[in-house]
Amino acid sequence: MGLLNKLQDMLDATRAVDWVAPLALRLYLAPVFWVAGTNKLNGFENVVAWFGNPDWGLGLPFPTIMAALATGTEVIGAILLVIGLAVRWISIPLLFTMLVAATTAHVENGWQAVADPLSPFPPDDISGTMERLDRAKDILREHGNYNWLTENGNFVISNNGIEWAVTYFIMLLPLLFMGGGRFVSLDYWIAKNFRGR
Repeated sequence: MGLLNKLQDMLDATRAVDWVAPLALRLYLAPVFWVAGTNKLNGFENVVAWFGNPDWGLGLPFPTIMAALATGTEVIGAILLVIGLAVRWISIPLLFTMLVAATTAHVENGWQAVADPLSPFPPDDISGTMERLDRAKDILREHGNYNWLTENGNFVISNNGIEWAVTYFIMLLPLLFMGGGRFVSLDYWIAKNFRGR
């Protein structure tokens, strides 16, 4: 029992650095949303067309408003996550954005973000996907410098499933409930100096 108590005391001592986890989540998610938002901003007309077109896009109502809200949420959200300001508040529209992305843009593609036949949730057309990947590799071997192209990793086929949107949703949940953390967020200093917490 003494050893278990000592181990528990060691775990309890980590509360002194409990601000590291929310900081890590914020710093991980900020570039994800920054890239997504600025890509939407740079190709805004195409995003609006994709949001609104029912034939080859998402078929969402009010595509200009929806695209502007998604873009603004991601760009502003990334900035707020970095500085730790209004973290709990910005988590709400970011969560909603991930929910919409998962249920509109990605749900038809299943779970996987990257097609992998060894996954417990492979896409329905995994054999066709792997056949296309093998053909693409053959073309690259024949017409390109395949060793150079694969020097830092293998070629994959994006399955564009809900995996990443759900992962980001789950990562945002602790930020919604716990906030940006102590010491390295503006929320902490505002609460400490102006709200008496």
